[in-house]
Amino acid sequence: MKSKLSPRRIVIGVLMIAVCMIWVLPVFYGIVSSFKSEVEIKDLNFHFIPETWTLDNYKYVLTSTGNTPILKWFLNSMLISVITSFGVVLLISFACYGYTRLQWKGRDKLFYTILAISFFPQIVNIIPLYKIVDTFGWVNRMAAVIVPALAGVSNMFLMRQFMLGIPKTFDEAARIDGASEFTIYSRVIMPMLKPVITVIILFSFTGQWNDLLWPSIVYSDVQKMPLTPGLQLLMGAYGNFYLASILTAAIVSIVPTFLLYIFAQKYFLQSLSLSSGVKG
Repeated sequence: MKSKLSPRRIVIGVLMIAVCMIWVLPVFYGIVSSFKSEVEIKDLNFHFIPETWTLDNYKYVLTSTGNTPILKWFLNSMLISVITSFGVVLLISFACYGYTRLQWKGRDKLFYTILAISFFPQIVNIIPLYKIVDTFGWVNRMAAVIVPALAGVSNMFLMRQFMLGIPKTFDEAARIDGASEFTIYSRVIMPMLKPVITVIILFSFTGQWNDLLWPSIVYSDVQKMPLTPGLQLLMGAYGNFYLASILTAAIVSIVPTFLLYIFAQKYFLQSLSLSSGVKG
């Protein structure tokens, strides 16, 4: 049967298209403008599509060195984000296994205490955290941004809730077969956590990739800083603002997170159901 176009559906459709355009048009304009020359971008006569397409901006981004090593920043961000993502999965999965599968006194009270502490604004911890990082000698090192990000409470809460949805009959069956706790963790529980692990990797990667405040504080060495604070430095490196280079670098910076979301989309939707990792 053909669905009838009611006024309500028409209004909803128009609103959805409008919202989509609000999100898509600026990104699309940024992409096409990255192929414009500096003169054309600053031209008062607005042109949505470049009159003359050029790859000079991308050549600059890939070959820039010295005070603005954009490609080096990109690689630094990639390394930091990848290490953080897999480190978070390893640490959080260990912790959540203890919070959900093992019985010990004060288990739930400790978890909810940690959860309550996480409600304090992150900015409150900036000075103490910097003092700790400086004491360990991690300033201008990757450890300064990787280690504090490993114990994200939001990721722990997400994985714990997902893990609680896995019946403990799996654990009991494995113990009957003589499996150790580590075997149950690695060969029984972890394979069922694939959807939520993918989402945590997505969240951790994008969180580190887009972080600006903390890396801007702990990095002063231009060659070692990640991309986001580097873009801020790039904006301040020129008194007359080379918009073409800044825009192109910004467009390049969104590519990894966009591709990651495309590949992780299926698991992201699965994780919306906290019991989706359990097969019947």
